[in-house]
Amino acid sequence: MKHKKTILEWLKAIFFALIVIVLFRVFCFEAFTIPSASMEKSLLTGDYIIVNKLSYGPRIPNTPLSFPFVHQRFGESTKSFLDWINIPYTRLFGSPDIERNDVVVFNYPMEAEEYPVDQRTYYIKRCVAIAGDTLEVKNGLVFINGKKNDVPEKLQFNYKIIFNSDSINSDSLDQLGITEGGKMNNKGEYWFTMDEQNIKDIRQIKSVVSIEPLMEKKGTYNDYMFPENEHFLWNLDNFGPLYIPKAGDSVKLTIDSLALYERIISVYENNTLRTSNDSIFINEKHVNHYTFKMNYYFMMGDNRHNSADSRFWGFLPEDHVVGKTVLVLMSINKSSEKGNKIRWDRWFKSVN
Repeated sequence: MKHKKTILEWLKAIFFALIVIVLFRVFCFEAFTIPSASMEKSLLTGDYIIVNKLSYGPRIPNTPLSFPFVHQRFGESTKSFLDWINIPYTRLFGSPDIERNDVVVFNYPMEAEEYPVDQRTYYIKRCVAIAGDTLEVKNGLVFINGKKNDVPEKLQFNYKIIFNSDSINSDSLDQLGITEGGKMNNKGEYWFTMDEQNIKDIRQIKSVVSIEPLMEKKGTYNDYMFPENEHFLWNLDNFGPLYIPKAGDSVKLTIDSLALYERIISVYENNTLRTSNDSIFINEKHVNHYTFKMNYYFMMGDNRHNSADSRFWGFLPEDHVVGKTVLVLMSINKSSEKGNKIRWDRWFKSVN
C-alpha cells in the first residue's frame, strides 16, 4: 500500500512538472533551431536560439487541444492537434510592441489554408518595417519613411567575382566564412554570398580581378514578387514604396491597388471580397476605402539574396507573431566536412 502511494505521488509530481514546463514554453520562453541561411551572418544554420514570448505579450493558443512538443503533425499524415476548439486571436497585454530591426519568430502566414495560426511553420526574420511605416528597398537597402534603416555590416548579398584563373582554393573560402556560391558560365567567373568583411578579405587574394554586386535593376518586374501584379514593377533589390497597414488606418482601394491588400482583407481579416468591372465589394458592400483591424509588419532576412521573406509573400499579421529572439544558446555546424563541429564562440551570444 505504501509502495503504491509513493508511485502515485511520483506520478502526480511528474504530471504537475510537465504542466509547468508546457505553460512556460507556451507563454514565456521557447527554444528553436535555425534551419536555413536566410539570417546569416546574424544567425547561422545550426544555432539554437531562445525566443522570449513575454516581449510582445504571450498569445493564447488557437488550438489548446494539441500534443505538447509536437508541431503540426506526427509523421506525414496524423495531425498533432484537434480543432474541436479554436480560440480567436487573443494576446495578453495587448498588441505586440515590435521595434524596427527586432529579430522575430513568427508563424508563416502563407499556410492559412492548411493550419490554424499557431500551428503554421515557424519562420525567423528581421522586422524592417512596423505598422504605419512606408517601406522602400533601393539597391538592396531598406529605407523607412525616406530614411535609410539598414546597418550594412549585418547584411549579405550575392557578388560576381572574376579570378585570373579558373580554379580557387575552397579551404581559403571556408576560412573566410564564405559558404554559399559557385562557378558561373565564363572562365574564372564565380558568384558568392558575402558581407562587407568578406569583401575586404577576398580582395587580398592576388588572383581576384574584380568584384561586383549581382543587383537587379529598378523597374525590372519579377512576377514571383509580392504582390505578383504587373502594376508593381518590383524585384528583390528594388521594391516599393509600400505602406505597412496599421490598425485603425484606412487606405483608398482601386482595382489596381487592391492587389496589395486583398489577402489582408479576405484571409487575415476574414471578409468576403469580390470585384465587378471596376467596383470593389467587401461583405457585399460597395467600397473605395478599407480600414484595417490589425497591425502588420514587413520581415526580411539579413542574407538579402537568399531569404524567402515579405518581398515574396507580403505582410505579416500581428496574430502570427510568436516572440523576440534574444539569445543563441548554443551552435553546431552540421555542414562541416569533418562532422558536426561545435561553434564555441557563439554560445550564450545575444542577438541584435
